[in-house]
This record gives sequence, C-alpha cells and structure tokens, in this order.
Amino acid sequence: MTSKTKRVIINRIVLTLCVISAIFGIAFLFWILFVLFYKGFFALNLDIFLHNTAPAGIEGGGLKNALIGQAMLVFFASIIGIPIGILAGTFLSEYGQKNKIADIIRDISDIMMSSPSIVIGAFIYAILVHPVGHFSGWAGIAALIVIMIPIVLRVTDDMLSLVPQSQREAAAALGASRHKVITGVVYRGAKIGILTGALLSIARISGETAPLLFTSFNNNFFSTDLNAPVSSLTVTMFNYATSPYADWQSLGWAAAFLLSIFVLGINIIGRLIIKKRR
Repeated sequence: MTSKTKRVIINRIVLTLCVISAIFGIAFLFWILFVLFYKGFFALNLDIFLHNTAPAGIEGGGLKNALIGQAMLVFFASIIGIPIGILAGTFLSEYGQKNKIADIIRDISDIMMSSPSIVIGAFIYAILVHPVGHFSGWAGIAALIVIMIPIVLRVTDDMLSLVPQSQREAAAALGASRHKVITGVVYRGAKIGILTGALLSIARISGETAPLLFTSFNNNFFSTDLNAPVSSLTVTMFNYATSPYADWQSLGWAAAFLLSIFVLGINIIGRLIIKKRR
C-alpha cells in the first residue's frame, strides 16, 4: 500500500466518523426541539399570559407574574450592564493597547465568561443577600449584570479593534478630539458588532436559573418590588418541571417553550444584523 493510498483511506475514515458524529448530534438537537415544541406549544393558552401562578393543588393559573418578573430582571440588567461593558471595552481597545492593566482585565473577563453562573450567584448571595438577610430582585439583577459585562466587554473590544487605524488618524488629522474620534468614527464603524454582542448577552442572561435561585429567589405572587423576592420565568420553569403535579409540569413546558422562542429570536436577530453588515 502506497503512502498516498494510506492517506486517502485515513481521510475517508475520519470524514465518515465526522459525518456520523454530526448526524448523531443533529438528531439529538431535533429530538429536543421536537419534544419542546410538542409539549410546550400545545400547553400554551391565553390564561398563561393573563393569570398568575396558582398555589399547589389548585388547577388553573398562568405565568403572568413570572413573565413580568423575568422581563424586569433582564431589562434592568441590560440597561446597566450593556453601557458598562461597552465603556470598559472601549477603554481596552482605545486606551489599553500597551497597558498591562488592560491585559489583566482581558484575562479576568475571559475567566468570568467561562466561569459557572452558579458561582456568580453564590458570590452575589454572599455580598448582597446574606448581609441584608433576604432575597431581592436587585440582587438577581446584579448577578445578571456580572454575567453580562464580560460578554459585552470582549465583543466591544474585538469589534473596535477591527476598525482600521487609518480612520482614526484621518479624523484626528481633521482636528477631531479623542472622544470625537471614538464616538463619531470608531463607534460608527463597529456599531453592528457591538449591537450583536449586546443582543447575545441578553440571550445569555435570559436563560439563567442558578444565579437567580441564590439572589432573587422566586415569588408565587405578582410583585414589582425589586427590594423583595421577584418571580422569574426560569426559576418558575425549574420548580414546575420538577413538581409532581401534571398541570404544573404543563406550565413548565410552556415556560420552556416561551423562553426558547425568545432566546432563538434574539440569536436570529443577531445573525441577521451580522449578515446585513457583511
């Protein structure tokens, strides 16, 4: 057997294994999506959006309080975390090219992006929940912010670094100040990438459950008081999916379906923005 024939045989074997692995993974993905769609879609009804969660043993009820609570947590985390992440990423890209502190921040950001969310939840519990003696919506928002900032920071840093240096130099040659160059030239050149990173960070925090168990906990009643425990769709889904009641399990599947549709929609919007940019 010649070396060329041997290479061809090895290539075909590896290619076959890759195809089988891809088919295996895609089959599991479609299986999960099918079960989620089948059990979640057919569990949807108007009461889910009009009624709050019902106590155990009482039929009916909905997810209104959980949906509104989840929207509040994600909204406040986004309006706080996204600007901080963008400003931090701007500092790294525009002012920290040869700065050791900037390199340390990048390393810490990469570590935080890969750290388990439950660790972040435990950290926020130790500094915001335990000292005051009760769970709160603000603690949950803080946990989501900590998860969101590293994502927005790294995406912003990478997107701004892709803007050609010649554009900065041209703007500076025309007499523009440093902040005018950043806001008027650099941000415009990277706005699509920054927006995509912000959307992906929102999709990431929208599906978090573990940190909220340590911080905002949950609330079976409708409440918009962020100084007290607040209901969330993810924690409600976890509680209902693991309950022994059939109606609660049905609501859990409906919550999983709604959450999946939202996250899928955010990812599709991000990809459409990237495609438009290209």
